[in-house]
Amino acid sequence: MLRKTKLKTRMILTLGLLGALQTMLIGGFAGYYLSDSLYDEIGQRALMVAKTVAATPAVIDGVRARDVEGLNRLAKRLTDTNEALFIVIGDHNAVRLAHPDPTRIGHSMGDDDGDFGRKALVEGNAYVALARGSLGESMRGKAPITVPETGEIVGIVSVGYSLEQVETTIQRYNFVLYGVVGLMLLVTILSAIVIAGRFKQAIFGLEPEEIARLFREREATLQSVREGIIAVNRDGIITTANRAAYETLDLPTNNPLAGRPILEVLPESSLMSVLESGHPDFDREIWLRGRQMVVNRLPVRQGDEIIGVVASFRLRNELDQVSRQLTRIQQYADTLRSQTHEYSNKLHTIAGLIQIGATEEALNLIGSEVSDHQALIHLLLEAVPDPVIAGCLLGKYNRAREMGLRLDIDPDSQMADLPAALPRDQLVSVLGNLIENALDATRLEAGAGGRVQLSMTDLGQELIFEVQDQGPGIPESERQRIFEKGVSSKEGEARGYGLHLVQQFLVYWGGSVTVDNIPEGGSRFTLYLPKKPKRRFEH
Repeated sequence: MLRKTKLKTRMILTLGLLGALQTMLIGGFAGYYLSDSLYDEIGQRALMVAKTVAATPAVIDGVRARDVEGLNRLAKRLTDTNEALFIVIGDHNAVRLAHPDPTRIGHSMGDDDGDFGRKALVEGNAYVALARGSLGESMRGKAPITVPETGEIVGIVSVGYSLEQVETTIQRYNFVLYGVVGLMLLVTILSAIVIAGRFKQAIFGLEPEEIARLFREREATLQSVREGIIAVNRDGIITTANRAAYETLDLPTNNPLAGRPILEVLPESSLMSVLESGHPDFDREIWLRGRQMVVNRLPVRQGDEIIGVVASFRLRNELDQVSRQLTRIQQYADTLRSQTHEYSNKLHTIAGLIQIGATEEALNLIGSEVSDHQALIHLLLEAVPDPVIAGCLLGKYNRAREMGLRLDIDPDSQMADLPAALPRDQLVSVLGNLIENALDATRLEAGAGGRVQLSMTDLGQELIFEVQDQGPGIPESERQRIFEKGVSSKEGEARGYGLHLVQQFLVYWGGSVTVDNIPEGGSRFTLYLPKKPKRRFEH
């Protein structure tokens, strides 16, 4: 039944009952302690008065002289002075010499409470006792009457205070105490209402069951997302990491990331800079643990305060996988289209030559076409045994022919000694971007018949690729800017990314690129890749 009650009501009831229980326990303890203290205080007061009366010279002399009348007058005066219920004086046999009730004089003090005052008369000790006598229940203090000169015990004094007085005092104090307890209870209930309201506001008005469901949904969502997700708090401590984060970063799953500093796990991470600046970062291409990734970083705010950062990331090649597949399909289609167009023209030409009787020219044209392709394929098989790179170059060769240009590959080129760790897809992307840019520049400046030259060598400790075009050249002031993201001499959107990716790969692998203008017109891009990367791959 309680679980169906709203959280605010539950908190008010729980905090209220807890406060009421605490208040009642404190009030009960305080009442008990007060009552006990008052009883003890009355007892000590009775004992003190009894000692004082027993030490009074008039009382000592009256007892020795058995001056009943004088002792009764003195006892009455002292009773009134000390606001006591009674003061009884007895001789060394505990026979009353002074008592508020004259009929009790001459009788044993044991008639009242059975206590003959043995501790006082025999042992000489003063003490406190609770007893019921002829004047009602009282707290009594008893003290021996001793002759100072000889130490002889000649009598006893009993001073009593009515317990009704104690109860009246306790009731008065309890009234105040219960008032304070009630006020505390009221304050507790009001505090519970305020706390419950603010707590409910802090959790956006959600019920515990809703929070639990959202938490489970959050966990399921995090684990189902194929992108790696890592969240850090304001101190740079990892608070959340999903399964994809471990897989993407190639981290052991038996070593939880939560609770560890982000810079300990990923020293090259820039999450702390986002935490300091508060600016989000989208689609940033970076290298983490030897892998090229695309990262999005978003600061988490609470009001105007930044309390953490959430980063999502995935491998760059995963993002490019579909794009590459589409690109390959498009390349295949473009190659087939260009070849179809080209061969259609050649077939029409051959057919025309045959029709006019120029049989020899037709045969020469057929032989030339076959020999060009055979020479290129033979060169690629000999110089570039890697099928991925050879396929890229063959595709660019056909692409150039479609554009009315020529892609000349230096027959002395050699690219067989490729390191196994060099990612072929990224090398093809880099080389393809350089050739594509050279073709575009050549077509723009030289038009049909223009030439792009490519030479490759794997001699020494570096792989060297040289791409030369017949374009307009690149001003020296622009040779560094062309590698910045979004910078391009071409018009249109989605430009300025090819050379940026080239630069990123070179920075990671430890290579370099130079750009020169050649005297006869055009520019030359020379790519240097060390066979052993200058930075260590992390796994």
